[in-house]
Amino acid sequence: MKKLVCCLALFCAFYADAQPRREEIYTDFVIYGKRQRLFKDLQDNTIGGTFSRTLTKENEHRFESACWATAQFQFRNEIVFTGLSKMAASYDSLDYDTRRAFLEASYAVYPNEFTDTIFSLLHRELDPKLFAMCAVYLYRQQPVTERRNQLMIAMVETFPDYDSHPLLLALQDHLNQPAQVPALPSVKELSQHFRQLGLKVIFSFQRWNRDYPGLAFVQNSDGSWVRRADGRLMAFEQLARSGSALPYFLTNGNTPQGIFSITGTAVARNQFIGPTPNLQMIMPFEDSLAKFYHHLPILSNDTVALYQSLLPSSWKNYKPLWESYRAGKIGRTEIIAHGTTIDPEYFKDKPYYPLTPTLGCLCAKELWNVTSGRLLVSEQFNLYAAFTATPGQKGFLVVINLDNQNRAVTREEIEQLMK
Repeated sequence: MKKLVCCLALFCAFYADAQPRREEIYTDFVIYGKRQRLFKDLQDNTIGGTFSRTLTKENEHRFESACWATAQFQFRNEIVFTGLSKMAASYDSLDYDTRRAFLEASYAVYPNEFTDTIFSLLHRELDPKLFAMCAVYLYRQQPVTERRNQLMIAMVETFPDYDSHPLLLALQDHLNQPAQVPALPSVKELSQHFRQLGLKVIFSFQRWNRDYPGLAFVQNSDGSWVRRADGRLMAFEQLARSGSALPYFLTNGNTPQGIFSITGTAVARNQFIGPTPNLQMIMPFEDSLAKFYHHLPILSNDTVALYQSLLPSSWKNYKPLWESYRAGKIGRTEIIAHGTTIDPEYFKDKPYYPLTPTLGCLCAKELWNVTSGRLLVSEQFNLYAAFTATPGQKGFLVVINLDNQNRAVTREEIEQLMK
């Protein structure tokens, strides 16, 4: 993520090593007065004070920062629309990062209003990522054969060698996705396969529509599940939606489905993530094979075969579970599982309230006492505690979309899948 003013260095990877106990976790960032000042600063300065100005080369970086704030905090008003319209009119003269920020903010909060502009940009944009952002904006409006054919023709004409670009291949799959969500293989078989690998694993079950929260469950290295005192599976609320809601293969897009390697735990210094211990994760290609696969044997450098070794036969060719592999190959990085200090009131009209979106990480529900700065509810701490309760801080995390129901994932659904 690029240079952002004031509070908008949102999710940079700076971490401390100390792991606090729950009763020690504190941040003054959630105190009511600070939250009010942040809201005012975002509205009056970061966004309002920027988008009300004339766009120039000297203040272009401010417009970029205003776009990040717009997407992350879901601001949508006349000032925002006016500012984005200025950027649309000057698009060809903007720096790469500013163009990307404009497309991300437009996708996040104005899904229809910039159609004509973005259709025009599509036919002259020569950067693969920016082209893909234009394409997904247009396709989300009309996921029909005619629009898909238009976009595919434009991609082939602009990038004759598109099949050598991992990102454009992911775009091609996105445009050709079937109307019906694919049938899910046996989750029980997948969990049994990970038990045989002898490493702990977290399963994060989500909906295809990431506006609805998911649930995470912890399986110990011996195959047993972390359960409540009454014997039911212990569940942890998690949101896999980014602020922009872009597809998984684009920077700051939704959390990819698939396998992540848990490499340890840490505490972020970043105020928006907060002081609750997080789970550090990497995708394939993000680090060495040895780090991703832990103690598992690496008999070759065949990355496809190695990834398949983590899957039982029924899952090896299940395309959705290869999203993390493809995202890592494309170059996405720094997707972790963390808590949040962001005021949920920004999102009070959203289906995921009171959870908060991120830049693509898995974000657990956290609610804070705005007077004392202490935790009221922390699904993140509970997940961290459950995962670290048994020896070892390494393992895997698997993100799986269940179906396209427009409701939050429930424990009862998962218990049924595990029978």
